[in-house]
Amino acid sequence: MVNFGKTSVIKDIHMKYWRVPLDTEEIHVVRGKVYIIKDRCKGCGYCIEFCPREALEFSKEFNIKGYHPPVAKSDGCLNCHYCELLCPEFAIYSVEADAVQGVSQAE
Repeated sequence: MVNFGKTSVIKDIHMKYWRVPLDTEEIHVVRGKVYIIKDRCKGCGYCIEFCPREALEFSKEFNIKGYHPPVAKSDGCLNCHYCELLCPEFAIYSVEADAVQGVSQAE
């Protein structure tokens, strides 16, 4: 418990945010699936460095150019397209995960 003068506030160290939007149950969070064109990648790491969800990491394998391309380490992609915008070689893109599932189920 933290005291601020006449008021006291319970401090929960497990909460990431101190407040929650009122419409949390109504918000649909879009998930994405990351696709990497491995042989186009030059291993600059911009996509890994600036991913807001830290969903990418360097792979242990080499591509045709001798670089370590990124791989998706989790399904935490939010389909924000930052990786696409930052990639100087256009070697990465993401699509909405619901669209990917719909296509695979239709086939």
